[in-house]
Amino acid sequence: MARADQDTPCHVFNPFCGALRCVPYPLCAIVFASDAIAHSYQVSGLAIGHPWSRETAPGQSVGGGFLTVTNRGKTDDRLIAVTSPVAAQVQLHTMTMDGGVMRMREVTGGLAVPAGGTLELKPGGYHIMFIGLKKSLKAGERVPATLTFQRAGTVQVAFAVQPATSTGPMEMPHAGH
Repeated sequence: MARADQDTPCHVFNPFCGALRCVPYPLCAIVFASDAIAHSYQVSGLAIGHPWSRETAPGQSVGGGFLTVTNRGKTDDRLIAVTSPVAAQVQLHTMTMDGGVMRMREVTGGLAVPAGGTLELKPGGYHIMFIGLKKSLKAGERVPATLTFQRAGTVQVAFAVQPATSTGPMEMPHAGH
């Protein structure tokens, strides 16, 4: 029988290439721990990477959501809606600067996810706005949401809530892809 301190391989599934990889047994804990921290989702040729949000102050009624959508297909798609049980409504937004004043506006008609391209929702640009929060978003929690795409349909995701000072996803990178 193999012991945990031996170099016995374990098999780890890589969702991005669809293959099993053998890694030495002691590294399995690291691999599985990184999978618990990093999170990504797939639906019909779209890869949704690292949904995250910032924690909100008590009583704050809005929060932002950020992620990337990579279209590995040959057909354009659009992110057309987002819903979440934590907010009265969820909108797709853009942020622009106008004479030194930040302006956020709802985007109508959705956001394009070009074939072979990536849509990035990030602070200071396109983002998801959770409006009418039913409770404060706390660092360490996950916020459930449903993304709806024009062609690919719907996918359930969870936004990792990070400290208010975060400027990007605080997750371990996916080595090898």
